[in-house]
Amino acid sequence: MRTILAFGDSLTWGSDPQTGARHPHRYRWPEALRAELGDGHEVITDAVRGRTTAFDESFADCDRNGVKALPTALYAHAPIDLVVIMLGGNDMKPFVSGSAIASAQGGMKRLAEIALGHQQGMPGGKSAKLVIVAPPPLVATDHVDFAAIFEGGAAESRKLAGLYERLAGELGCAFFDAGSVAQASPVDGIHLDARNTRAIGVALAPLVRSVLAS
Repeated sequence: MRTILAFGDSLTWGSDPQTGARHPHRYRWPEALRAELGDGHEVITDAVRGRTTAFDESFADCDRNGVKALPTALYAHAPIDLVVIMLGGNDMKPFVSGSAIASAQGGMKRLAEIALGHQQGMPGGKSAKLVIVAPPPLVATDHVDFAAIFEGGAAESRKLAGLYERLAGELGCAFFDAGSVAQASPVDGIHLDARNTRAIGVALAPLVRSVLAS
């Protein structure tokens, strides 16, 4: 059994932009990925709505800092063969960071270092392989609250894919641009409808197979 950890935010959790509720299991990208990979693969979802790469939101009702959460997730679900991290969209809030370079060279870089260097707390344990995923860029929306919360974020979010790809090259890990197969919904500007959410998992499968086989 090969174990894959899908570590992310509301896009990985499966937030429906129309309702704010959660997409049915079959549409969430980690579930779609598992279905594409078939028997012998387990995909564990560790996703928190609002999660950032490495930034605190002290007013939230849970810890949204990915850097703080990842070591516990790696330990709890060990042994893990592959970690897939898709984060950065929530960093685009101006009161959180609002900077793509901070997400890449700060938060995502630190997440990658943790994933690649963590021994998972087991005798003879080894670190997992890693896929860095750039989330689909934010888009314009007429939703009053989301437009204000992510003011200026659309332009910054379009920089993430290039920065993440360069980071992955520097670290020697795999990269995937989710924006190449999915688009955010204009309903709220950040979340994905069911079809686009599922598309990420389907498109990731060939890359995941290749990384696991390497």
